[in-house]
Amino acid sequence: MAEYTSLLSDLSENITNEDLEQLKSACKEDIPEDQSNNITSSKEWFSYLEKNDKLAQDNLSYIEHIFEISRRPDLLTRVVEYRTTVLKISEDDEIDTKLTRIPSAKKYKDIIRQPSEDEIIKLAPPPKKA
Repeated sequence: MAEYTSLLSDLSENITNEDLEQLKSACKEDIPEDQSNNITSSKEWFSYLEKNDKLAQDNLSYIEHIFEISRRPDLLTRVVEYRTTVLKISEDDEIDTKLTRIPSAKKYKDIIRQPSEDEIIKLAPPPKKA
């Protein structure tokens, strides 16, 4: 738990007020506008996400998604490092569950999954030159 608290503290220190507005805008589908207006710090934002089951010590995929679409690779990298070193969850292990926890990504689940052998179109070899 100490590592998780440390992660949120580290992330908070690197989120400016301008960044916070961008992050809140990125999750406007999940935070009603009246509640979003009441969030004035990154710590309040993290707290809101935790209370609404969007963020937990072992569930970071939502903020990974938000940091990714907000073009904050620095914050995303810190979260991924925490996930891989503290939680010992690799990107491959996470891919299936990540898509089911991010509302806007659910529609892409079928597109991203690997096709089965039956779904792969077999192409004939190219004709030989005479």
